[in-house]
Amino acid sequence: MQSLSLKVFNTGGNTGCVMERRNYYYCNNNKRKCNVIVACSSSSSSEKSNGEKNQTLSAYISSSQTYALLKQKMEVAAKSEDYKEAARIRDSMKSFEEEEPVLRLRTLMKDAIKNEKFEDAARYRDELKLIAPYSLLKCSSDTTTLGVRVQVRSVYIESRSRPSKGQYFYAYRIRITNNSERPVQLLRRHWVITDGNGKVENVWGIGVIGEQPVILPNTGFEYSSACPLSTPSGRMEGDFEMKHTDKLGSPSFNVAIAPFSLCIIGEESDTM
Repeated sequence: MQSLSLKVFNTGGNTGCVMERRNYYYCNNNKRKCNVIVACSSSSSSEKSNGEKNQTLSAYISSSQTYALLKQKMEVAAKSEDYKEAARIRDSMKSFEEEEPVLRLRTLMKDAIKNEKFEDAARYRDELKLIAPYSLLKCSSDTTTLGVRVQVRSVYIESRSRPSKGQYFYAYRIRITNNSERPVQLLRRHWVITDGNGKVENVWGIGVIGEQPVILPNTGFEYSSACPLSTPSGRMEGDFEMKHTDKLGSPSFNVAIAPFSLCIIGEESDTM
């Protein structure tokens, strides 16, 4: 089994002078690794940069938590038919979106793209890259490996989340399309889940939703699942281990699941 996950670690200890990029592979349960070493400028500048990034990340998480609470309160007010309160919270959310830097830049970038002001959109995107690069990852992904296409879209489920208790619930839907000329079977799944604090969890399992589906050429398979987080944002990526079923003894191969975000502030709905 081959994992396409990519992580970056600071391996310089007190010197802080080396960054190591590790790409792990899993083949018949024997783990081997390929390392690429990238030098950084100095310990002090690295620590300062990391400190600034951590502060920005903490501020973004705090803002996302506030936004999640406001959304939930508005939903509760609307369900109880307290429309005056729902309207007040809605207006508060709009003000919050205008004042919070990441939300404001994301809104400006989206409007610029919609109005075909691509130079402005590029400027807003570059500003986001500087202050909150993690906010640019989309809630969907689409990639193809050896003719097998994997499309994913995630959505925040307000009704099952409890922001005041640090509980955030996300659902995601996956469509697997076999555009190759050979039938394939999905054997195993591997997920790399990263929360808003950078905590990484690897999850392995047999098949998906209790099945190991065989997908014939020019057909597809879809399923839905969910992921709880303790932070209001995160990301997922991974791979499916598959094999061709038209020839006995065919070796397994891995199909990538490209990274996608788990975020309470998602994009407008689109179709896969």
